[in-house]
Amino acid sequence: MGVRIRTADQHDHETVTWLLDRAFDDDPVSVWLFPQAGHRRTTHPRLMAAFVDMVLARGRIDITEDGTACALWLSVPAGKGEGGEEAADDPAQLRAALDPDNERMELVGRLTSEAHPEGRAHEYLWLIAVAPECQGEGLGTELLRSVLDRCDHDGVPAYLEASNVRSRTLYERLGFVFGGRTVDLPDGPPMWPMWREPRIPARGPSAPVRSAGAGPGLALP
Repeated sequence: MGVRIRTADQHDHETVTWLLDRAFDDDPVSVWLFPQAGHRRTTHPRLMAAFVDMVLARGRIDITEDGTACALWLSVPAGKGEGGEEAADDPAQLRAALDPDNERMELVGRLTSEAHPEGRAHEYLWLIAVAPECQGEGLGTELLRSVLDRCDHDGVPAYLEASNVRSRTLYERLGFVFGGRTVDLPDGPPMWPMWREPRIPARGPSAPVRSAGAGPGLALP
């Protein structure tokens, strides 16, 4: 399957936000985060826009040429969580800016950060989304492979949190392995932290050291 992929920039902000909002509106974590449908319709797009801002500033967004799928990546240095000390404040800042009375918005970021591996440099899949009418066509797999092939070449691991069983199965086919301990949202769905060793491994430790690390990540819906 030939899919043309390019790096998004600020001009793609609206398209990427639109993709994320459509793809994740009914995702289990999004529904837990915003249980009232009306509130979710107004606040969820703003949260996705904030995520796009953060990754454009700190990482990289890949998007298909036709704008039907995108993936948000962060390169995490060894011994540091995503963005360092600055990112540690992201959950509280997002809550304060977007939904001050919603403690779940801050909590999901804290819990995923606590589960994030530390100790080895890796690529972190923050979010990946495919337009609903294009799901099942292999676009998400192509987006992932474009980065995972580079990870294999460079000997770099990759990490993500799957937010549903279907996406977890996809990631397992691409070499990701569930770490054995879910991120359990109170009265909500589990999330599955998954780690992928490079297919052509570089020299160094064979497993990550678990520690506080990155911001909230969601997986392919």
